[in-house]
Amino acid sequence: MTFSHHNINHQQEALLSFPAQAGGMSCCSVSLRLLFPQASFVGCADIVVTDVANHSNDCKAGSLFAAMTGTHLNGATFIDSAIQNGATSVMVEQPVAEIRVPQIVVKNVREAYAKLTATLNGHPSTKLNIAAVTGTNGKTTVTWLVRSILQSAGHQTGLLGTIEYDDSKQQQPASLSTPDAQLLSQWLGSMVQHNATHVAMEVTSHALHQHRLSGTEIDVAVVTNITQDHFDYHKNETAYKKCKATLFNYCKPNGTVVLNLDDANSKSLQAEIDQSLQLITYSLEEPANITAIIQETTLQGSRFLLSIDGEKIGVRTSLFGKHHISNCLAAAAVAHRFGVSLDEIAAGIQSLEIIPGRMERIDCGQSFGLFVDYAHTDDALRKTISTLREMTTGRIITVFGAGGDRDRSKRALLGQAASLADIAVVTSDNPRTENPQQIIDEIVSGIQTTTHIEIDRESAIRWAIEEAEPGDILLVAGKGHETEQLVGTKRTSFDDRVVCRNILQNSLQSSRLKQFISA
Repeated sequence: MTFSHHNINHQQEALLSFPAQAGGMSCCSVSLRLLFPQASFVGCADIVVTDVANHSNDCKAGSLFAAMTGTHLNGATFIDSAIQNGATSVMVEQPVAEIRVPQIVVKNVREAYAKLTATLNGHPSTKLNIAAVTGTNGKTTVTWLVRSILQSAGHQTGLLGTIEYDDSKQQQPASLSTPDAQLLSQWLGSMVQHNATHVAMEVTSHALHQHRLSGTEIDVAVVTNITQDHFDYHKNETAYKKCKATLFNYCKPNGTVVLNLDDANSKSLQAEIDQSLQLITYSLEEPANITAIIQETTLQGSRFLLSIDGEKIGVRTSLFGKHHISNCLAAAAVAHRFGVSLDEIAAGIQSLEIIPGRMERIDCGQSFGLFVDYAHTDDALRKTISTLREMTTGRIITVFGAGGDRDRSKRALLGQAASLADIAVVTSDNPRTENPQQIIDEIVSGIQTTTHIEIDRESAIRWAIEEAEPGDILLVAGKGHETEQLVGTKRTSFDDRVVCRNILQNSLQSSRLKQFISA
């Protein structure tokens, strides 16, 4: 059985969620027999729960422990620990012998867990207008643009994504681009409590494969592009693409799918859309519902003529490059679906001045351009370097690496993309438990340009800054907004933007001192 949110309608689910008194606090109780009628039970006829946890340490008195199977660990091995911490029932995919608490046996624990957490939290997604954005690149930029547009139009808007979680009243740094299912329901619930009406959220392929959205319903599903990434997890492009398309399954009746016609893989997903869903397309290259004519794009920003179903308006944005204007079109499609006017869309795009770690300019008065960007796939790196190439007659110097314990097949491809620069400075990204030199060697195998190798990332950035001449552009790519570096199993404070500023300021102070002494 697949526990999709369409299996039981919300009127039925209202019957299986009822108030109960526990320790003097009002909470929601859920009958698992009613919620999962095709599940089987061991040691009981039904289990009524008020709390669920997927980590044994999070269990408390009366919890249901959802024993998930992960990449490296089997949750069933933690059942005894969960029971010791207070769990009084467990959710498993196969019956477990010799445990003293009732069991519910389901086909997919992750999917059932997500649906249960949504039910326990009162199905907050049904009370919100949600735009969910997936794609290899552009998710963060599109969601930040959507939030900016909707807020400018007077809609209280939350955001869940790679950089931060925002319930429309308070923000906190994100732990995952798409939160765990329980955290997702809790953040959506907090948005409802704070009277938010709209949400822009990033949805990763990992989140889709792990069914984190089960029990969550969305209004708009956006696919920005599908290029190579995460093949260590999904194994191949076909599986990766198929996983992305499952986002459409979470659309509400009469929901909308937004596709980028300039990306072949996104465009091909038209065949996967249910007839009950509306389709909105956007493109810079061919006829679509939403298009644009680029009038100017410089390091200071862009101007373009936005067209939505034939209506046109001029738009200014601090973002630059063709790929970012494409992201503006995706955001405009979402806003249009939510009834935002053309004038409000233009105003909302213009009002967004900066997205942390997305072509973020570092300016300490130096004579060359310096940008920190999250580009960590070959497609993103290629587009970013190509954009910068159009905007300078000087050299492009790119500092980058590749994550350890991740898709090895993309390392040489990153090297190929970096070959578009005049100098490729290859360094560590987050090597994790891999040998940093081995990662670098695999990257360098694809490079066909002048190369400088420096394992230590700060030293690599310093070398690049000292190498840069007036009129050059230095791109520090791969980590963007991140504030830590993971070497081995140790996390240390490391922010490319802070490192760049410190080196530049020290360099400029040293230069002034030399000028003073020579004078």
